[in-house]
Amino acid sequence: CEKWGFFELVNHGIPHDLMDTVERLTKEHYRKCMEQRFNELVAEKGLEAVQTEVKDMDWESTFHLRHLPESNISEIPDLSDEYRKSMKEFALRLEKLAEELLDLLCENLGLEKGYLKKAFYGSKGPTFGTKIANYPPCPKPDLVKGLRAHTDAGGIILLFQDDKVSGLQLLKDGIWVDVPPMHHSIVINLGDQLEVITNGKYKSIEHRVIAQNDGTRMSIASFYNPGSDAVIYPAPTLIEENNEVYPKFVFDDYM
Repeated sequence: CEKWGFFELVNHGIPHDLMDTVERLTKEHYRKCMEQRFNELVAEKGLEAVQTEVKDMDWESTFHLRHLPESNISEIPDLSDEYRKSMKEFALRLEKLAEELLDLLCENLGLEKGYLKKAFYGSKGPTFGTKIANYPPCPKPDLVKGLRAHTDAGGIILLFQDDKVSGLQLLKDGIWVDVPPMHHSIVINLGDQLEVITNGKYKSIEHRVIAQNDGTRMSIASFYNPGSDAVIYPAPTLIEENNEVYPKFVFDDYM
């Protein structure tokens, strides 16, 4: 958390058969409902033939689910009942895992148990949602990024990524480093809000996705974020004399 802002988690307690089901249904849904739309978009923008770097588009096909404060899974079109049910179950497990991790981070930081969850709470509890993305094979991976470099604005991010097609990289000391796919693992990274609350002790690290030409990469990223009206500021016990690095703000204003 201090040096890399990323770690890979195994033995996380989420059943492997649930992960396998979610992966199978996500890939089926992409092929059935998303792939043609993506190909049409690529054709429309003439991206197969580009000669110079494309800076205003990501080579990805995505949709978003919201779990907290209230779920919108039932409103998303094209999802099979089995897929809705599996995603609901998966999201519940990830929410629990996020809260366990926040308490472990508290222990690590010498904060009282529950401090980070409380900091995220706001008046209606945290916000929690999932971005489901597929990164199809790209004919010009040197000219189009799967996802351009960014840090995550929110709290703690839990990623279930493809274990065959790679592409995720993080920036470490000015060098892009691969985050290797590992079967049934969950990749964790810290968002900007945790950097602020820890007064810069923990790092929110820049990362990106490199487009590949050898297969479609699946990415299911769940974001456990502060509630929209949560007030974010460095934890008082982590501020040494006169070194408060970050201001106080409302999460929604930050966004």
